[in-house]
Amino acid sequence: MVKKSMSGQGRLFDLFLVLLMVLAILVVVVAAIAGSDEATATASGGAAATDEAASVAHLSLSEFAIEGDLELPPGPVSLEVHNAGNVPHNVVVAGTDFRTADLSTDESARLELGNLSSGTYELICDIPGHADAGMRASLTVAEGAAAPEGEAAHGGEEEIDWQALDDAMTQSILAFPAATEGRGNEPVVPEILADGTKEYRLTTEITPWEVAPGEIVDAWTYNGQVPGPLIRVDVGDKVRVVVNNQLPMGTDIHWHGIATPNDQDGVAPLTQPLIESGQEYVYEFETVKPAIGMYHAHHHGQMQVPNGMFGVFIIGDTPIPYGQTVSGITIPADLEPAMEIPMVLNDAGVIGYSLNGKSFPATDPYVLKEGDWVVAHYYNEGLQIHPMHQHQFPQLVFAKDGIPLDQPYWADTVNVAPGERYSVLMHADAAGAWVWHCHILNHVEREEGMFGMVTALIVEAA
Repeated sequence: MVKKSMSGQGRLFDLFLVLLMVLAILVVVVAAIAGSDEATATASGGAAATDEAASVAHLSLSEFAIEGDLELPPGPVSLEVHNAGNVPHNVVVAGTDFRTADLSTDESARLELGNLSSGTYELICDIPGHADAGMRASLTVAEGAAAPEGEAAHGGEEEIDWQALDDAMTQSILAFPAATEGRGNEPVVPEILADGTKEYRLTTEITPWEVAPGEIVDAWTYNGQVPGPLIRVDVGDKVRVVVNNQLPMGTDIHWHGIATPNDQDGVAPLTQPLIESGQEYVYEFETVKPAIGMYHAHHHGQMQVPNGMFGVFIIGDTPIPYGQTVSGITIPADLEPAMEIPMVLNDAGVIGYSLNGKSFPATDPYVLKEGDWVVAHYYNEGLQIHPMHQHQFPQLVFAKDGIPLDQPYWADTVNVAPGERYSVLMHADAAGAWVWHCHILNHVEREEGMFGMVTALIVEAA
C-alpha cells in the first residue's frame, strides 16, 4: 500500500513538472513574438509617431531615369517609388541592402530607409543595363532641406482628361512623317586602294542628333549618324576600316556576325589594344562568306551601343528563296525586290525607342507600288525583345542571323531578341497606308500620343 501511494504521488509530481515546462515554453514564445513585432516595427520605420515624422520622398521610374524628390532633411526617410515606365525597374541604395522589388509598369512600393544623416546617397536601378542607360540619381540629405509635400510622383487620384488623350493620339499620328535633321544608314563609298582593298573611314564622336522633332540628344556616333554608315561588300573583298576615335573614352569595334580572324574580332584588350581617345586604329580582313551582319562598340557597350554606336554590314547577295513554294505561296524565280530595308531597332540610351535612330513621327515611311516585293532586315541593337508586326502583308522569314533557313515560314509578327537579325520578304499586293511597328504597345504609344518604334508601308495603287 505504501508503494502504491508513493507511486501516485510521483506521477502527480511528474505532471506538475510537465505543466511548469509548458508554461515556461509559452512565456518564451510570447516574448519572442513580441520581440519580433518590435523588430519589424523598427525595420519598417517604427510606430505611427515615427511614420508621421518621416520625410516621404516620391520617386518616379522611367526609361531611363529616376526622378522626383531628391533633397531631404536628416531623420527618418521613406521612399515612395512608382514605375511609370514601360518595362520593370527597381530602386537600390548603392552599397546597402536597401532595395525595392522589381516593379512592373504602374506598380508602386514603399522603401523604409530609417534615420539618415546628412550626406549623399546614390540611387540606381540594378536591372542589367539600366543604371548605365541613365537610371542613377543622388539623394541629398542636408540640414535646411524642406520635407516633400503632396501626392506621389505618378499623380495620385488626378482626374483623367479623356478628350485630351484622344486629341494627343490623333495629332501625333497626323504628324507623320515629320522631318528631322540627320539620317542614318547612309551607304558609304569606300576608297579603292592599289591592291583592290576597300578602305572605309569611321570617326567616333559625340554629335547632336534629332531623334524626333525638336528632341535633340548627344548621340555617340560613327561619322555623325545613327545608325552609322551602311557598309556593303562582296564575298572575297579585302576590307580595311580606319577608326579615328574622338570620344572622351576608349572604344573598339566588334564585327557582329562577320567572320574575321581572331585578332580582328574587336574585343579590347583581349584581341587588340583599346583605341584611346584621339587615336586611330586599323582593322583589316577578307570577307570569306555572305553575312547579314552589323558592327558596334564592344568596350563599354552597355553605354556606347544604346547611345548610337551601331551600324549595318552586309556581305554578298541576299539569300532570297527564289522559286520556292512556302505554304502554297510561290516566290517568283525572277523576283526583283523594289526595296531592301535595313531596320535597326533600339530601346535604350539617349536614342531610346526607335527605328534607324528615329522615333515616330520622324521614322521613314516606305513607299511602294501595288504588287511590289520588299525585303527587310531586322537588327536588334537594343536591350529588349521586339515583336515586329506588319498590319497587312505576311512576312516570309527566310534567314536568321544571315543564315538561310532550310524551311522558310510566314508570320505576321517576328520576335527579334537583342543581337539577332531576321530577314523577311513581303508582297505589297494591297494599296493603302499599312502600319508597321513593334507590338509591345508601350514601345509605340503613351499618353502624349504615338511615338517610338512605328512606321508604315505606303502602297500606291497600280
